Amino acid sequence: MPMSNIESLATGPMWAGFIAFVLAMLLLDLFVLGGNKAHRVSAREAACWTATWMALAITFGALWWWYLDGTAGREIANRKALEFFTGYLIEQALSVDNMFVFVMIFNYFAVPPELQRRVLLYGVLGAIAMRAVMILGGIWLVSQFAWVLYVFGLLLVVTGVKMLVMADQQPDLEKNPLLRWLRGHMRITPGFHGQAFFVRIDGLRYATPMFLVLMMIEASDLVFAVDSIPAIFAVTTDPFIVFTSNIFAIMGLRALYFLLADMAERFHLLKYGLALVLIYIGGKMLAMPWFHMPVQWSLVIVGSIVLASVLLSMHLSHRKTRSAL
Repeated sequence: MPMSNIESLATGPMWAGFIAFVLAMLLLDLFVLGGNKAHRVSAREAACWTATWMALAITFGALWWWYLDGTAGREIANRKALEFFTGYLIEQALSVDNMFVFVMIFNYFAVPPELQRRVLLYGVLGAIAMRAVMILGGIWLVSQFAWVLYVFGLLLVVTGVKMLVMADQQPDLEKNPLLRWLRGHMRITPGFHGQAFFVRIDGLRYATPMFLVLMMIEASDLVFAVDSIPAIFAVTTDPFIVFTSNIFAIMGLRALYFLLADMAERFHLLKYGLALVLIYIGGKMLAMPWFHMPVQWSLVIVGSIVLASVLLSMHLSHRKTRSAL
């Protein structure tokens, strides 16, 4: 696939405007809304931010359609807007798996609720930087070697099957190689020192458990990015759509975590649903030479799988609760 086939209808100012918007939202959170201060996020606050980010994503998709409708025509506008919303749904669904990992990491380190917001904010900053590099790398690979899409598809199928088999197994963080390396090569304080990642004690610099938590958060996002970024290539190779859908999902993940963290156990079947999503997307990519599935079908199928796993999880959880009374 030649490089010229990887194109976007987005202009330079649109790229710059979107990046400026993301930076403005992060600065607003950090310096105006108290993201750099210890703060326990309430369920109401998390719900408001979750709704806000979803509304912003929907508004962005509508503006994207409006711009293309006036510049490229209705047919292209419909297709590109559908690609964005499908990509956003896929990335949002797959990012939920991060939530389960965040819960496990915070519980393992016994991170106080009021300290979790700051570490996730810095985690978002790192995730944006990592995903930008990985998206650019993925776009370049696809533009140079068309067969890479089939490698991505096979990777997603294998990962999905692995998730199905290991859905009920919890990783042992004590054996995590990154955590063991950090503990073996850094001076680490036994307890937290507020929100500080590093402190000085008797003239020596120590890392705090907050730094270990941040590194584990960043590592988990790197692992999930290996799945989520190839997944969107089943929908589109437009760099602007790949980037914006990923960023909206990442920016909304933190609020979604605070909204659902306490109810994570109630969505225990969601992991199986996400595994099926990966298998479906990977299979779709592998079948591209013989069968082209319209984007709207993917939107319906992915949405149905996620919705069914959520509703079934809630039903079984409710029935279990009633039987225990």
